[in-house]
Amino acid sequence: MFRKGKKRHSSSSSQSSEISTKSKSVDSSLGGLSRSSTVASLDTDSTKSSGNNTSETCTEFRVKYVGAIEKLKFDMSKTLQEPLDLINYIDAAQQDGKLPFVPGDEEMVLVVSKYGVKVASLDQCNVLHRHPLYLIVRMLCYDDGLGAGKNLLALKTADTKQEECSIWVYQCSSSEQAQSICKVLSASFDCVLTSDKSRGSE
Repeated sequence: MFRKGKKRHSSSSSQSSEISTKSKSVDSSLGGLSRSSTVASLDTDSTKSSGNNTSETCTEFRVKYVGAIEKLKFDMSKTLQEPLDLINYIDAAQQDGKLPFVPGDEEMVLVVSKYGVKVASLDQCNVLHRHPLYLIVRMLCYDDGLGAGKNLLALKTADTKQEECSIWVYQCSSSEQAQSICKVLSASFDCVLTSDKSRGSE
């Protein structure tokens, strides 16, 4: 489950993380889809951190890939700052056929570390996605609303020039797994921030 990683300087020193988990009713503005769920949101632009430290570990989770909406103009991404806005945008994309409602049958490994998120085949020979930590803008999880108890994990990333953003959607087996992924990622941001602050005080 855990694996050692090498230390490396990250350019995310200006970021800190905050994860908030609260029970709320999430109502889609399209299609009459309504769900009551627990929403866990990680906002990397916030000013607080949870204080956890996982400096030397990476954690693996088994997920399924739903799909992605890539290369959105960054001005458009500014309208997706709140969790509910992002959820509604994904709902609309699913209903418009831009994203499927359910993933394929293939399970993948999602690895979270201090360097970011990697999604690969189960044997990790084939890497599907790499999301560097400093390019992750927001991660949130929520009930998919289909009644099977599955949760979706939405990852919003920016490009290096801050001109475009993309939304990546994965299906988790439970709300507990999805929230665990958000918490581990939050701890990864905290680890990098603590390391950068230590170097800055030397």
